Amino acid sequence: MNRLFFRFFVVVMLAITAATFLIYFAFARLFGDPLEDIARRQAAGQIFLIEHYVDEAPGDEWLTRLNNVREVSPVRYDLLPLAAARARLDDTRRAALDRGAIVLDIGERALYRRVDLAGERYIGSNDDVLHAQNLPIDIGKELKKELLRFVIVALALLLPIALWSRSHWRALQSLSQMADEFGAGKLSARARLAPSEIVYPLAERINDMAGRIEALMGAQRSLLHSVSHELRTPIARLEFGLELLDARANDPDLRRRIAAMEGDVRELNDLVRELLDMSKLDSAGTLQGATVDLDALLRDCCATLPPSPQDVSCQLADGLGTIDGDARLLARAIGNLLRNAQKYASSRVVLSATRGPTGIEMTVDDDGPGIPDAERDKVFEPFYRLDRSRDRATGGFGLGLSIARKAVVLHGGTLEVATSGLGGARFVVRLPVSMGSPA
Repeated sequence: MNRLFFRFFVVVMLAITAATFLIYFAFARLFGDPLEDIARRQAAGQIFLIEHYVDEAPGDEWLTRLNNVREVSPVRYDLLPLAAARARLDDTRRAALDRGAIVLDIGERALYRRVDLAGERYIGSNDDVLHAQNLPIDIGKELKKELLRFVIVALALLLPIALWSRSHWRALQSLSQMADEFGAGKLSARARLAPSEIVYPLAERINDMAGRIEALMGAQRSLLHSVSHELRTPIARLEFGLELLDARANDPDLRRRIAAMEGDVRELNDLVRELLDMSKLDSAGTLQGATVDLDALLRDCCATLPPSPQDVSCQLADGLGTIDGDARLLARAIGNLLRNAQKYASSRVVLSATRGPTGIEMTVDDDGPGIPDAERDKVFEPFYRLDRSRDRATGGFGLGLSIARKAVVLHGGTLEVATSGLGGARFVVRLPVSMGSPA
């Protein structure tokens, strides 16, 4: 938010500066160089003496009046050959000199003026140029005045803008804080603005949107939680009934059918448990964590995996330290990633972890088919499956990765998918360094 208003002020300053230069070039094009106009005003006294005192003298008194001016003026007046004067000037000023105009050299604080264009004042006067030096020209002083005017105009514009935008900045800060809280899971967060604020209509619409989202999420969680709980009772009855039926069945074919139904019931039970876990994570606020030994937690995750033909190895760096978090949720997240890798790996799964200056990074690699780039964000969506036929063969409901990401996000971390060096998928868990402390 601060960058927004800083850029706004920069844009205003640049606009004022650009307007100043545009005004300068426009006036220079239409009315001549403003700096030369300033120099002419500063040298107006010397120009007046030349045009109204020296030029008005009779032909035989011209030099006498020029000498009188030399005696009383601090400006030095000399006569230069026309060729020498023309060599000192550029083409534009040389043409003005040939026309008989007074030509100023601001840098040298001097002026040039042809004595006589037609040689009527005295012999040879048409080849002479009056050169006045040390004129009272101080462009720097005038530029300082212009700069002061520029600063005053800028302040006159920026101060009201700053006062006007201050209320907007505070209102937008309030909206930003509300958005951060809402995005962090505090669905009851609302923007509190006075009706006089300009952004009040926007805040009201955002509050209405937040209210509808909160209501929808609450209804979804309530429905999911209620349905999951209600399903547990009939599932338990089915399990009990199947056990009784299996105990009384003598037909081998009937026993196989009963075993298949028991497997379906166990699958339903697992689904209900996953849904309840999802519901708990969605409704979780801040974590009530404790200090967790990361090395021990990760090794325990590998040790408690179900038996499989794949080789599962832990490659943990020294000095992983501890983490302030929920050990059960972290173990659930890493365990889900490992079990997912077991399902699709051909022969090898590797869990690795390192601690760096910016955080803790844990990776789960496998040598399976991998995940296409276009699907990498979708695999964390609940019930999303890349290949439904493959999922039926490997089991699962499409909730494990979603639960893993939610658990990691609750700890302030991120979970991403990349390509593994083993050829399959790589799941990367990053936790902020502020969560942990070195061992």
